[in-house]
Amino acid sequence: MKNFLLNNVSLDSLTTLLSQAPVALAMLMGEDQVVEIANKQILDLWGKDTSVIGLPILEAIPEIRDQEFPRILKNVYDTGIAYKGNSVLAMLMKDGVLTDSYFDFIYSPVFFEGKITGVSVVATDVTDKVLSEKKLQESEIRFKELMEISDYSTAIYLGEDLIIDFANDQMIKTWGKDRSVIGKRLEEALPELKGQPFIDILKNIFATGIPYTAKEDKVDLVVDGVLQTFYYNFSYKPLYDVQGKIYAIMNVAVDVTELVNAKNLSQAKEDEYRNLAEAMPQMVWKTDAEGKVEYCNEQMLNLLTPEEKRDQDFSFMKIIHPEDAFKLSKVWDESCVNKKGFEIEYRIFDAGKQEYRWFLTRALPVLKNGEVLKWIGTSTDINEFKNLVTQKDTFLGIASHELKTPLTSLKLYAQVLERMLKKTGDEKNAEFAKKMDLQVVKLTSLIGDLLDVTKINSGKIHLNESDFDFEKLVLETVEELQMSTLHKIKLKTENVGTVFADRERISQVITNLISNAIKYSPDAVEILVDIKNEGNFAIFTVEDFGIGMPEDKKAKVFEQYYRVSGDEQNTFPGLGLGLYIAAQIVERSNGKIWVESTLGKGSTFCFSLPLVDRKIN
Repeated sequence: MKNFLLNNVSLDSLTTLLSQAPVALAMLMGEDQVVEIANKQILDLWGKDTSVIGLPILEAIPEIRDQEFPRILKNVYDTGIAYKGNSVLAMLMKDGVLTDSYFDFIYSPVFFEGKITGVSVVATDVTDKVLSEKKLQESEIRFKELMEISDYSTAIYLGEDLIIDFANDQMIKTWGKDRSVIGKRLEEALPELKGQPFIDILKNIFATGIPYTAKEDKVDLVVDGVLQTFYYNFSYKPLYDVQGKIYAIMNVAVDVTELVNAKNLSQAKEDEYRNLAEAMPQMVWKTDAEGKVEYCNEQMLNLLTPEEKRDQDFSFMKIIHPEDAFKLSKVWDESCVNKKGFEIEYRIFDAGKQEYRWFLTRALPVLKNGEVLKWIGTSTDINEFKNLVTQKDTFLGIASHELKTPLTSLKLYAQVLERMLKKTGDEKNAEFAKKMDLQVVKLTSLIGDLLDVTKINSGKIHLNESDFDFEKLVLETVEELQMSTLHKIKLKTENVGTVFADRERISQVITNLISNAIKYSPDAVEILVDIKNEGNFAIFTVEDFGIGMPEDKKAKVFEQYYRVSGDEQNTFPGLGLGLYIAAQIVERSNGKIWVESTLGKGSTFCFSLPLVDRKIN
């Protein structure tokens, strides 16, 4: 074997090269599969040392004799057909103990002068990943157990055929069916849905990944043998597997039929309204135009202490969580000015349970001659649902984190492969390897966005704030982006001064806004970037000449998972996380972010940061 050559590289050189490779590699030569080469990484995976080099594989690792690997190796050697294994169980002796390990591996034939002389081995230990997936499966079981006891009607539909995988008792009751519907297609279990929009909406989510929520939506269901009309607040949200693909949709619904019907009653039925409100599980309240509470049902009073109930000047702002009070005040003020309803989630202190609990509050103004006469609203306890959402975010965070390691290895493989192909003069295939590397970079970016979102939602995102020159950061970022785009980035700057924020995160915001401007203006040749002083703020602006957006969509672009809807969604793919992350970073840096846009003419995205030391020119 000493005269063995591969691509004009001697065995000694090959041994040196493979020993320095960042992945586990081995060369098994001859019919006996002699371990000719084995780098430290693969020896560590096997639980062996260098003494196994020169031994047949079954002598080197005798514990695999009755496992499937000798058969696979022989087949590769005999047929010349490579074999790829994913998450394969291997029982290996490590520290004197037979241990279960899981590997991704590739067995490839080694040719010399047209004949098969051995088998190469490339392996990755994925034990932690496999065990994590098993834990995630166990977590999903616990997740379903929690949903089973939830007060909300909850169901999970698998695949595009919408197979009912799970439905709690509340949902079964909502449908007016029994548990025999589990395992059936939704259309088969509820034939009355034919002609209603829900099946098409669900299938569209599989195509777009865009969640769907509805308030007081009408649905006709056969309950007690009679076709009846109901109204629901509900949501359809996609569930993703570890590969980032949608495998199911979760449906959470709250029956608001009584509330909708109550809103349609005349003023003469106010006593019946009040009786209905007292019977509802949600908190129901009414205020005057200024927000002073005129009525609230017993559900709301149950949150208060006896002293608070007797306080004639009591304000519910006193029991709102301090972190949510400012947000609620802002939404309230805007709604009063716009004379429009609002919906908001916040935490209220429950005196009986001595804890803050999450509530979803929806309020509507009662108008007379264009002026607000009073406000009516409901507050629904969503604490359990928020816990379920937290579990979902944890799932996404774990899955995203686990994907980073194999992607890092894949990127290294692509780069090594590109360099090797270039050395052999195979420029065409080297270009393919380079494109593969670029796709890995894109996927890594998407996973980074998912990790950022889970950190934001859990309140764990950390900002390394410091003073820095804002203009300098913009110049550096634009210079980097200009090298990777054909669009001309026209930059107009001035020395605006110093800001106090996380420099890397603000660079991330700038990159996202400019990249979006490029992506959504494919037919334009330039975008405009401008920074300037305005009061005590540094203002960053990027203007494109692309597709733009309608007025009613501007308020949604910074929402989590929001993407361009309609025909454009297939042209501009993405998770809909970039602008949400950018908005969170800016707002947590005491800044503001906004957009101005005209459909068909383009958009202008802006954000501001407070200046530490305004530069006077």
